[in-house]
Amino acid sequence: MEDFLLYGAYGYTGQLIAKMAVQEGLRPLLAGRNAARTKALAESLGCAYSVFALEDKAKLDEAMQRCQMVLHAAGPFEHTCQQMAEACLRNRKTYLDITGELQVFEYFKTRDAEARAAGITLLPGTGFDVVPSDCLAAWLSQQLPNADRLTLALYSPGGKLSHGTALTVLENASKGGVIREGGKLRKVPHAFHSQKFDFGFAERSGVTIPWGDLSTAYTSTGIPDIRVYNCLPPSSVKGMRMINYTGWLTRIGPIRSYMRRKIKERPAGPSDEHRQNARSYIWGEVVRGTESKRAYLDLPEGYTLTALATLAVIRLVLAGKAPHGYQTPATAFGPDLIMDIPGVSRVVL
Repeated sequence: MEDFLLYGAYGYTGQLIAKMAVQEGLRPLLAGRNAARTKALAESLGCAYSVFALEDKAKLDEAMQRCQMVLHAAGPFEHTCQQMAEACLRNRKTYLDITGELQVFEYFKTRDAEARAAGITLLPGTGFDVVPSDCLAAWLSQQLPNADRLTLALYSPGGKLSHGTALTVLENASKGGVIREGGKLRKVPHAFHSQKFDFGFAERSGVTIPWGDLSTAYTSTGIPDIRVYNCLPPSSVKGMRMINYTGWLTRIGPIRSYMRRKIKERPAGPSDEHRQNARSYIWGEVVRGTESKRAYLDLPEGYTLTALATLAVIRLVLAGKAPHGYQTPATAFGPDLIMDIPGVSRVVL
């Protein structure tokens, strides 16, 4: 039996995870709907493979029975997670994915009871979305119990997007932003609020984004007011605010198709050299009345961290350490999960 089914294996992040998994001695079953690309990757890594669309329940179930768990890496997950989740519940296999999509985390919360009954774990967000931010939020919450406000800020100098991430951004362009207030999700415009963040080594300005922690950090900490920011160049912020007026255009078929083609004409993702040299950071603060606690995480580049964090979670699941039901990274494995990943440090401010 293979260690895990990796669906979407030939995508940028899927390939990175597959290569690292094989280097670490894990046995993935590589899968996807494109036969040529799936076979080529499997043969290059010496892995077993299977070709099927998620709509093909028979082949999906057959592949699942060959593996101990599932790592879903084919987004946008809003359109693919439900079919894979149903199959995991049907076959009693733990579900992991690398999503950062807010609505996907909210969906999986609704399947908690079924997962517990089936004796499986549903744990979306095993990568840069949302392992480090979820762990930082949970750790800060421990430092200041009963905090009523959580702020997170992401900073990835020179960050580059994979095709999959860019397509997900396009998918959500017309939906606007989100914050959490009083325990409820509230829709707001893109880049609704700006704030400056002191990382100790640099001060950067960020704007609000609809990051997955608006769901996961609420589950992990119970803090009722949460905002997540991304520290971006002024030109990117200007573009985000323009989307408030032009985002509706992305729902028009020909325009949407054109933008998808342009995304796929770009490099598939960051180069190996960029990944090896770049760093990423997550700043966090919790507030309770007049008290506050702050810290930031110094991390490997985002896609590298996604692969490292995902494989760390897979090893913990294989070791039988994952609790059943819907989980976030921190509720499943504690806030120090991120500290077990090479190249990570936590700085208290």
